[in-house]
Amino acid sequence: MKFGVIAAAFAGLAVAAWLVFHIGLAGVASTILSVGWGGFALLCFCAFLTFAILGAAWFALMAELPASQMANFVWARIVRDAAGEVLPFSQVGGILIGVRVLVLRGIATPVAAASSIVDVTSEMMAQIVFILIGIVPLAIGVKAGPLPAAMIAVVVFAFAGSLAFIVLQRRGLGLAQNLAERFLPEVAKRAENFRLAVDAIYKNPRRLALSSLIHLIGWIASAFAIWLAVRLVGGRLEFAGAVAIEAIVSALRSASFVVPGALGVQEAGYVMLMPLFGLPAEIGLAVSLLKRAREVALGVPVLLIWQGIEGHRALRTPLLER
Repeated sequence: MKFGVIAAAFAGLAVAAWLVFHIGLAGVASTILSVGWGGFALLCFCAFLTFAILGAAWFALMAELPASQMANFVWARIVRDAAGEVLPFSQVGGILIGVRVLVLRGIATPVAAASSIVDVTSEMMAQIVFILIGIVPLAIGVKAGPLPAAMIAVVVFAFAGSLAFIVLQRRGLGLAQNLAERFLPEVAKRAENFRLAVDAIYKNPRRLALSSLIHLIGWIASAFAIWLAVRLVGGRLEFAGAVAIEAIVSALRSASFVVPGALGVQEAGYVMLMPLFGLPAEIGLAVSLLKRAREVALGVPVLLIWQGIEGHRALRTPLLER
């Protein structure tokens, strides 16, 4: 599995490098630099607003916690995404780190893990709606052809994957618990706590619906960031077009979850989709690389802070209590 992730990362890097040199390094670089420091700071600010929305969606699943705890979920979401985008992990690695952050903030491990898993589910549910919304301007503005047909196939794949993930949570956890009770009774105690925490969240469908709604707002906010980036590099794109582009790219990223940071996949998605809305592929690649630069500019300091917190805790906590 580890070798597969490394291979996928190198393959994605090769695709991204090929796109840069095929489209033209000088043109892409000048397009990116045209944003300026002020424009780049504006994109970073939009990212922080999106993180606040996503953290609120995660916290919305928690019925028993006071509102003051929401900041912990926002911080956990920031670290989770930073790890998933900057570190050489798949998205799963970022999710596990997000759970760790919540545990260090005093949230019980079963609750932190269960809420994280259900949050991923609610985000997937919102993503399906977002993708379906994005297909509309794509279908209206683009003639039928192999590319739109391929995009529809990606949507179907993403929907099937989301449905399978939900079924696995609701059915697979019971099977895993039965096996654990028979062969690993000590582990089963922890598995039981995790299952009960998941069930407790699902017993409150209103909170699940609220979380999905907030996640949908987050997806729309991500489309706004793409619209803004296109404007900053001198392009013109209707907001509906930005929704369509971001919806399809998000589906591509979900389908390639084993590739760290969807490296190469994201770049290819923007390069293919921008011309469908009258923009050159050069702008698509520039927007993707600006998004990468923003993730690094925000993610590296966040991860350094997180490592500082972990290191401080390690120094203060006896070995047997860690």
